[in-house]
Amino acid sequence: QVQLVESGGGSVQAGGSLRLSCAASGYRVGTLCMGWFRQAPGKEREGVASIRPGGTATAYAASVRGRFSISLDTAKNTVYLQMNNLKPEDTAMYYCVAGEPSTCRPDVSTSQFKYWGRGTQVTVS
Repeated sequence: QVQLVESGGGSVQAGGSLRLSCAASGYRVGTLCMGWFRQAPGKEREGVASIRPGGTATAYAASVRGRFSISLDTAKNTVYLQMNNLKPEDTAMYYCVAGEPSTCRPDVSTSQFKYWGRGTQVTVS
């Protein structure tokens, strides 16, 4: 049973930084593709970042490229999303996701991810 638990969300002023964490259980983070999605009230779900099995490659949405960074810590079985230079439009619920290697893609599309966490709220003012 794959379980994903996000943490690290909160409120921050524009220009600030946050680091989201996703603690995984039931599998090793290096064996699946991982990612982060977000959804703001009244808006569609948006893929933010993804990382291939073993951390071999990453992909980002154009809206966050150069500001956000996704990484793995296999020793802690945790995935991170470092968010810098945050903007009010980054306000959303952020979800950690994971997918089987056979479905991994070099982008942030939804279809590759089977497992979802419950989310952590990020508010930028």
